[in-house]
Amino acid sequence: MSLTAGVLAVQGDVSEHATAIKRAGQANGQDVTVHEIRTAGIVPECDLLLLPGGESTAISRLVHREGIAEEIIDHADAGKPLLATCAGLILVSRDSGDERVQTLDILDVTVERNAFGRQKESFEAPLSVSGLNEPFPAVFIRAPAIDAVGDDVEILAEWDGQAVAARADNIVATAFHPELLDDSRIHDLAFFE
Repeated sequence: MSLTAGVLAVQGDVSEHATAIKRAGQANGQDVTVHEIRTAGIVPECDLLLLPGGESTAISRLVHREGIAEEIIDHADAGKPLLATCAGLILVSRDSGDERVQTLDILDVTVERNAFGRQKESFEAPLSVSGLNEPFPAVFIRAPAIDAVGDDVEILAEWDGQAVAARADNIVATAFHPELLDDSRIHDLAFFE
C-alpha cells in the first residue's frame, strides 16, 4: 500500500522528518511518498501530515498568508493523522500565550513558548512516552511545554513536571524534536498505530 505524507516546509527540519516518516512507513510495510508543503493545494492530497519546528510566529503568519491553515484544519477534522513537533505543537494549540501566533485551535491544549529556556539551554533527555517500550532520547531546543489540556487530550510524556507530548484522536504533538535521531518511534506512534 502507498501513502502520501506532507511536511510543512516553510521552516524546520523538513528532510529529517521526511526520512523518519519513510523509515516508519517501511517498518510498517507502507511505501510513503513525502511532499514538501509551501503553498496551498497539497495538504488535501495527503494521508499523513507533519508540522515541524521552527519559529512559531513566522510559521503561523506563513500558513495563514498562503492559505494552508484552513487545509490543515480540514485534514485534522477529517480524522487523518497529524504530527506536530515543537513550534508545530504551538501552532496546533488552542492558546499559545502569545498574541503574535494565530493558532489553528485543533488540539485542546494551552502552551508556554520557550518553557525550558533559550537555544543555549537545549538538552537531550531519556523520556518515558506512553505507547513506547523504551525511553525516547528526546531533544529539546527552545521547547514549549503544555500548560493545560482539555478533557479529550491524553498526556503522553512529561519532563521535569511539565507535559511535553500529547495526543487527541488523530493528532500527536511533542515539545521536542523526534526527527533529530535515527529513531522513528514517535513518527510510528503518530502515523502507524
